[in-house]
Parts: sequence; structure tokens; C-alpha cells
Amino acid sequence: MAEKRDYYEVLEVPKNASAEDIKKAYRKKAIQYHPDKNPGDKAAEEKFKEAAEAYEVLSDPQKRQRYDQFGFAGMQGAGGFSGGGMSMEDIFSHFGDIFEGAGFDFGDIGEMFMGGGRGSRSRGPRVRRGSDMRVKVRLTLEEIAKGCEKKIKVRKLVQCKDCNGTGSADGRTETCPTCKGSGRTVRQQRGIFGMMQVQSECETCGGEGTIIKNKCPKCGGQGVVRDEEIIPITIPAGVMGGMQLTVPGKGNAAPRGGVNGDLLVLIEEEEHKDFVRQESDLIYNLLLDMPTAVLGGQVQIPTLTGDVKITITPGTQPGKVLRMRGKGLPRIDQYGRNYGTGDLLINVGVYIPERLNKDEKKLIEQLQDSPNIAPGSADKKNFFQHLFGI
Repeated sequence: MAEKRDYYEVLEVPKNASAEDIKKAYRKKAIQYHPDKNPGDKAAEEKFKEAAEAYEVLSDPQKRQRYDQFGFAGMQGAGGFSGGGMSMEDIFSHFGDIFEGAGFDFGDIGEMFMGGGRGSRSRGPRVRRGSDMRVKVRLTLEEIAKGCEKKIKVRKLVQCKDCNGTGSADGRTETCPTCKGSGRTVRQQRGIFGMMQVQSECETCGGEGTIIKNKCPKCGGQGVVRDEEIIPITIPAGVMGGMQLTVPGKGNAAPRGGVNGDLLVLIEEEEHKDFVRQESDLIYNLLLDMPTAVLGGQVQIPTLTGDVKITITPGTQPGKVLRMRGKGLPRIDQYGRNYGTGDLLINVGVYIPERLNKDEKKLIEQLQDSPNIAPGSADKKNFFQHLFGI
């Protein structure tokens, strides 16, 4: 399988391109590689689809932001073409307005190049698609580290059992008398390239090519009713809060036997009592008592797989960072593949007691004049450079 190209590279625009520049660039690519202009050219068709996928992401502010931040990994489960391929019909139906104002619609570009009605693309009856549903799933860091399966109950549109989703009480439909079953009507329109045939959705049948006379009483002819369903969701290891996964075909059912929408799963992370997440690394704040920081010793700290003991070297300074390799979260590359594991970073702090009894105060006072207690100028410089970077 060929490696995906950067979406900005596909449309030949800079990363700071405006929405209008992106639209113009896509329009240019769509005309250049349109199948009606390149009949039988599979390479041109693939470039046509590639440009549509790039435009579908970069024209959506939220998807573009996610792509800029996470690359192709941020598109995993993002829905749309970027989440699982496309057909030519998908492109025509989604981006029909890209040439708005130019005197023709997207489905008629072929007529422009092939001359009038010759070679025009014929689109069949409309296949309805159910709407997508969005749910939120809260995960612990432990679940994110291993991946998990969740079962969620959703209330959604499902196929009507009484009519098997046809919307017809007797299971019969009739060919639409207006469009003769094509789902489209054709009219002549003058544009900047002369007279063209412009196709539009049939108003009588809503583009389906058929009509129902004896509607199902349960669903009112829609073929769908609202019900509850329990849906299993597989969560891969290493996901991040804000990511969106797609469960294909588990959204709302479409009227009268169309294609189901998708279930979009937005990942949320529960706040952990011990750790702060920094991409694939985990941060743990360790507060040492003064004797352990001065004399060294062993302390117990938590990890996602259980508590472990670590050794504190004598004279450990506040602000020091200890690293436990491989004790973080799975790393995900821009293509959504796991490659290794992050680390556990331990920020060391030292607790300075605020209240002392008489004997404790006396012990500290005895140490105050010791030559090893007072910091030298070199010690001060190294300490502040390490702690604050100054």
C-alpha cells in the first residue's frame, strides 16, 4: 500500500493557507483529475480521490487542527473520508457546492469537458445515509495503557422490524413517475461554457427513485424507529483525550434501507490521583523529607503496573528529575501504529518543615554553622540553573 502524502502537499498549499486558498486549490485539482476528463485513467482517479480526502480534512477547522497537531494519527476515527476511504459517489454528494458560482455543479464537470450531454456522469437513485452519533467515553490511565473494550447503551434509530426497513406495510414500492426510477431530473441551463444539462434530485421521490403508497403504520413509512442498543467499542492502547474513534455502521439507521451512519467516540481522560500525562510520558511529583534527600535511601512510588522502590542518592537536590524508562504509556505514530512506550518522569521536591519543636530546632541550629551545610557560590549557580534554567 502506497504511503499517504501530506494533505498540504496534495493540494500544493502552505500550512498557513486560508480556507479560500484551500478551496481554490482543491477546485483546480478536481478539474485536473476529474474522471470525465481522464476516462479510464486509474492514476487520475486516485489523485482525484486523494485531493477530495485532503480537502475534506483541511476545509474542516476542527479536523485541520487535529491533523496539524497529530498528523494522520489524529484522523483515526475522525469520521468522513479520512476515517475509512471513499467512493466517487461520496465525493459528488459531499462536495457538490465546490464550484458554486461558476455556473455549473460538481456532477456536471464531465459535461463541460465532454461537450453538452456526451459522456456526462449518470448518478443513480439516491442512497440515504443515516446520521452519525457522537458519544463520550471516559477512560482511566490504566485503561489507556493496556487498551480495553467498553460496552455502551445508546438510544438511536434502528431498522423497523414490522416492515424490515422498507417503510412499506406490504413490502411493495412503485417506480417514481417523475424521474422514472433514476432519482434525478435533468434541465437545460446556460453557463459560462454554453448550454449544459444540469442534474438535480427528484423532488417527488427525494432522489430514491421509488415511492410508497401503503406506508408502515409503526414507522410512518420511514423504515426506522427509535430503540436502545448496546454497542461494544474496542479502545486501542495509547489513545489521548480529545481523540475521536469511529465505529462504522453503528450510528443511526437510514430511512428505507439506506446505509447506517457511524458512531463517533470522543475519548476523555479521567484525572489520575498520582500522575500527570505529557503525551506518552507520565509525571509523578515526589516529595522527600530532608533526611532522605540528604542521606539517601529507598522510597516507594506508584506506577501503572504497581508500586516499585527506587534509590535516592545522598544529596539529591529539589528539582532533579528521575526517569524510569518504559513505565509510561504506549506511543502512537502519525499513522496510528504503536512504537514503544513512554517513560515515567519523577520530579523530586524536598519538604521543608514549617513547625519544629524545641529539640528539633536545636538540632538544626547546631548544623547551621557547619561548613558542609552552607551552599557555596558554585552550588547556588548550579542549583538555580538546574531548577529554573537561569
